[in-house]
Amino acid sequence: MAFQPAKFVREVRAEITRVTWPTRKETMVTTGLVFAMAAMAAIFFFVVDQVIGLGVRALFNVGI
Repeated sequence: MAFQPAKFVREVRAEITRVTWPTRKETMVTTGLVFAMAAMAAIFFFVVDQVIGLGVRALFNVGI
């Protein structure tokens, strides 16, 4: 199977024209949602870590 660079470039260009690119607004909304979900996950795991830490300290009577 021979590699044909010119054919490859033509096929890539053809595929790029078929791609549905997101608008600026869609990109900004999606980015905002990703940051919001990351913040929510960070807060959730922080709270869970604190609760587990309190439980372990209470269980072993350390640092209370």
